[in-house]
Amino acid sequence: MNATEEDMRRPPEIVGVQRESTNSLHDLLGRITRPLMQGDIGSLPVLLGLILIAIIFQLADRHFLSPLNLTNLMVQIAAVGAISVGIVLVLLIGEIDLSVGAVSGFGAGIMAVLSVKMGLSAPIAVGAGVLSGAAIGLFQGFWIAKLHVPSFIVTLAGYLGWQGALLYVLGSTGTVNLTDPWIVGIANARLPVALGWLLGVVFVGMYAIGVLGEQRRRTQAGMQAQSLAMLAARVALVAAGTFLAIDVMSVNRSPQGFVPVMGVPTAVLFLIGFILVFDFITRRTRFGRHVFAVGGNAEAARRAGINVDRIRIIVFVLASTLAACGGILAGSRLLAVNQSSGGGDVLLNAIAAAVIGGTSLFGGRGSTWSALLGALVIGSIANGMDLLALSSSIRFMVTGAVLLLAVTLDAYTRSRRELTGRS
Repeated sequence: MNATEEDMRRPPEIVGVQRESTNSLHDLLGRITRPLMQGDIGSLPVLLGLILIAIIFQLADRHFLSPLNLTNLMVQIAAVGAISVGIVLVLLIGEIDLSVGAVSGFGAGIMAVLSVKMGLSAPIAVGAGVLSGAAIGLFQGFWIAKLHVPSFIVTLAGYLGWQGALLYVLGSTGTVNLTDPWIVGIANARLPVALGWLLGVVFVGMYAIGVLGEQRRRTQAGMQAQSLAMLAARVALVAAGTFLAIDVMSVNRSPQGFVPVMGVPTAVLFLIGFILVFDFITRRTRFGRHVFAVGGNAEAARRAGINVDRIRIIVFVLASTLAACGGILAGSRLLAVNQSSGGGDVLLNAIAAAVIGGTSLFGGRGSTWSALLGALVIGSIANGMDLLALSSSIRFMVTGAVLLLAVTLDAYTRSRRELTGRS
């Protein structure tokens, strides 16, 4: 007996319900699989990778998911994450900046010398460090946009030149220890627990308002809008992640327990602040739309009336400014600035974090949240291997393999979008 004969023997209302359920199931599966087949996989691979990393290292060492280690992990990635936000902006316009590591060290060096050697107030020293990054970005951006020298060459020269500038600024001292409480507190202070929870509630509330506003705009424009259940699920997921993170950082992390150590570290607050500000700029402002347009097709953007040169210059200014901010965060956390500040694997980790997090190397696609996700992947690998006392050689090889996988996935999804006619 085939399915049609079975349906004829059943009451019509039951058959209708079954067919409606089947169609609903097919529609749901279609909504889930269609974007994957078209290359719109978003941050799913990164999130799955983070879960896998957490499971592996937790099984290997039970301290990996402890509040103390997770909070230390967030503080450790704050500097690289801030630098990576600037890299995301540069990648969005289809360019590259190889100087951000050296710029971060130079900005921190300017701050340290002005504060310690010259005795200037901490806010002035920090402001001068940040402005030095902006000036470098303006110089390099002008050279790239107006003189049409490839960004790879200009920033490679900057990578070498600003390292030399750091050595010149520090002089024979070599290392400058930071003692000003204001500067040290940039990365090492902690918010009161109640204030941390309040900021979390405000963030979730603003996110919910933003989601509803986006839904209303899509409806008014006649575009397909998400169901209320899907919107509620998005808000619930963000709320769960936010409150879980705050709860972890609100636990007393003092190993001895005599002096309470609890609250959200200010380094984490600065990182999230940078991400939120530039996420708003790239997704909600005219400048942000122009950034994506230039990254998608610079010539088409120019013909549409966009000042491509100005966009490029501004982006490089922002990237170098964020690099200087990242260097200042790193100096504050380590309580010192030395001749190797901004060196080592800072540049490679910043670029790798942006790419691993999902920002396309081909321009025009990505989000500032990529910086956080990618920095978490790289930081988790390094942190977990440190707990297991594995050598740096293994960490570099694993990170390189993850980066290669991320770039390969980016190339694959790009080809899928082209085959399916999606931009």
